[in-house]
Amino acid sequence: MEAREKIFEAEKAVEKQFKEIERIRDFNQRKVLKAFVDNKVAPEHFYTVSGYGHDDLGREVLDKVYAQVFCAEKAIVRTHFATGTHTLACALFGNLHHGDKLISVAGTPYDTMREVIGLTGDELSKRNSLIGNGILYDEVPLLNGDDIDFEALEQKIDDTVTMVLIQRSRGYDTRKSLTIDVIERICKVVKAKNPNCICFVDNCYGEFTDTKEPIEVGADLIGGSLIKNPGGGLVECGGYIAGKEELVEASAIRLTAPGVGSESGAMLNQHRLIFQGFFMAPSIVADVLKGMTLAAKVFEDMGFISSPKYDDKRTDIIQIITFNAKEPLIEFCKTVQSLSPINGYVTPVPELIPGYVDDVIMAGGTFIEGSTIELSADGPIRPPYAVYMQGGLNYAHIKIAIEEIYAKLHNH
Repeated sequence: MEAREKIFEAEKAVEKQFKEIERIRDFNQRKVLKAFVDNKVAPEHFYTVSGYGHDDLGREVLDKVYAQVFCAEKAIVRTHFATGTHTLACALFGNLHHGDKLISVAGTPYDTMREVIGLTGDELSKRNSLIGNGILYDEVPLLNGDDIDFEALEQKIDDTVTMVLIQRSRGYDTRKSLTIDVIERICKVVKAKNPNCICFVDNCYGEFTDTKEPIEVGADLIGGSLIKNPGGGLVECGGYIAGKEELVEASAIRLTAPGVGSESGAMLNQHRLIFQGFFMAPSIVADVLKGMTLAAKVFEDMGFISSPKYDDKRTDIIQIITFNAKEPLIEFCKTVQSLSPINGYVTPVPELIPGYVDDVIMAGGTFIEGSTIELSADGPIRPPYAVYMQGGLNYAHIKIAIEEIYAKLHNH
């Protein structure tokens, strides 16, 4: 079958899923619009201040818009967060202290978070990690390597546990990403055993994929990256933390300093892009979800191990294709890179990247370096040799890429 005919056939098969994605998009777009109107966002909020960044009205309103959308008491939205990992680290270090205990509820966290915790890294990294600062750590292994073990979770939670880390997306793992319903169940189990335990959700890749966000189902704190979903493909850098006021402010103190907290930090003329990206995010995320649903259908029909399935409920923007061999993983990433608007002529190669133990190959011809709300594909060079495909600024680009990948794989 010709590639274009195959894509057309797959589109017809996923019409039901597309309609559900559009329903979620419309709900979230209305919610974001309401937050803009309620907080009286105006052109003067696009202006910036310099130096210490005191009395920045745009920054204050931006925080309020994020807080309203995520149903939080408070939010901080800052370009000063270097990465999503840095954002999460500020929330962890800001709210955990010597002798406190952190439990990861979904097995071992994402590669870069392992170094933050102190599970990997060189001597200097380990000395400055959570464990190196006297924070106790434990985790709940996944049931059959895939599902949350709620019985084991209930056994581990007691009065000594200060915080649980709930990683919504699977990271470089083949486990299921956590739906809002699963996150709600986790929070209920934790709070029943220890009402004072902080439920912290790593919300990366999950924003606007459902009609509810984690705080609405019991989470106390969430964090994410602005070069993923909420940035809408426009924001150049940064992250956000939202949740209970005291927890967010403690995170801000870790980002800046005691006595400074969320009151300072010049935003360097980024306000408009962050506002505009957030406004566009529900539609951008919807296009990505459509693209990944189409990809799932096409790759499943070709006989590849693909997750989630095209008709599964989605909770993040990532699609996994497992090859069980190194060569097709590398070739897949090379093909995605060749179909990128930026650096389409470049050939990606596996290399060791800071924060990762294994070599990683990354295809990302993106307008913003490292942006994963833009079409990209990457994966660690280790079994089961899975590629993690995500992003796309519009559905048409994702569709073109899938068509070309199908043609290349089909011909081989």
